[in-house]
Amino acid sequence: LKPRRARSGLTNVPPVQIAHERDAKARRLAGKIDRVLVDAPCSGLGTLRRNPDVKWRQKIEAIAEMQVKQAAIMDGAARLLKGGGRLVYATCSLLNEENEFIAEQFLANHPEFMLVPMRTVLEEQKIDLAMDDYLKLLPHKHQTDGFFAAVFERRPLPPKAPKAEPGDDADAAADADADADAGTDAGTHVPA
Repeated sequence: LKPRRARSGLTNVPPVQIAHERDAKARRLAGKIDRVLVDAPCSGLGTLRRNPDVKWRQKIEAIAEMQVKQAAIMDGAARLLKGGGRLVYATCSLLNEENEFIAEQFLANHPEFMLVPMRTVLEEQKIDLAMDDYLKLLPHKHQTDGFFAAVFERRPLPPKAPKAEPGDDADAAADADADADAGTDAGTHVPA
């Protein structure tokens, strides 16, 4: 990560490698991160043109095991983000089981996140590439390895309620009693 950061010229991106979800760094960073990139372990089937033998090493059971890992990594990454933070899920796979399926499962399990359509992300970066909800690069169409990416944004967290001051409950009760005596409910209008 550090050599890539140096090549990019970025100075405000401290790379943090988290070994597992019980890592002390993960607990300390929970709810504090703006951006998380999940470069998920996958079948690697998007690299077939460079690694044609990868197709002979794949088993259906291995894909199912990979899905469990991918979902667990996404769940752990979700805990790191603060409201408005973005999570990018990326694979070098062409399989829907490792891509769209994981993205849809994540959204179903995490209503606090919404999908940011890839066309929106690309427009924000002024990149002219026709995509819909996800980025899906195909070797025969884009002259690249097969690649998938989805962007999720944590919905803003609701503001914390102000702490009640001593006596606030008594004041609220007195206001409700006064409204009742006047023949009105708080927040409603009674015509004269």
